[in-house]
Amino acid sequence: MGNIKTMNKGEKYAHATIGCIKSFEGKQFVKEATEATSCEVSFGSLPTGASVPFFHSHKTNEENYIILSGAGKFQVNDEVFEIGEGSIIRVSPGCDRNLKCTSAEPMIYICIQAKDESLEDYTMTDAEITERESLL
Repeated sequence: MGNIKTMNKGEKYAHATIGCIKSFEGKQFVKEATEATSCEVSFGSLPTGASVPFFHSHKTNEENYIILSGAGKFQVNDEVFEIGEGSIIRVSPGCDRNLKCTSAEPMIYICIQAKDESLEDYTMTDAEITERESLL
């Protein structure tokens, strides 16, 4: 497991860090540190030749994998395909999945898990432009 550190927390937000992405190793879930209520986010790293040590599926949640560095293969049920930096893979509930690093550099990825078909409003259908003085 990696190490996560809560940096700032307020009534309506939380800020945490796992540190430098390039040197990240292991697996780190962030839900507890950010007190997320809508999804689970995790960071994962696989060294060359390694895969997640088990296949898994979810009952109600889809997963979205975002490959930040490295390359490899992804398997959903009996289908295998190449993935690499910039790849985004969504997997529905009830499907077995796994990934393997085949590049010389480690594969670092983010996985976002949320309830399947729960997204209703998003981007500008859920946003409002507000008037606030910038303190940045």
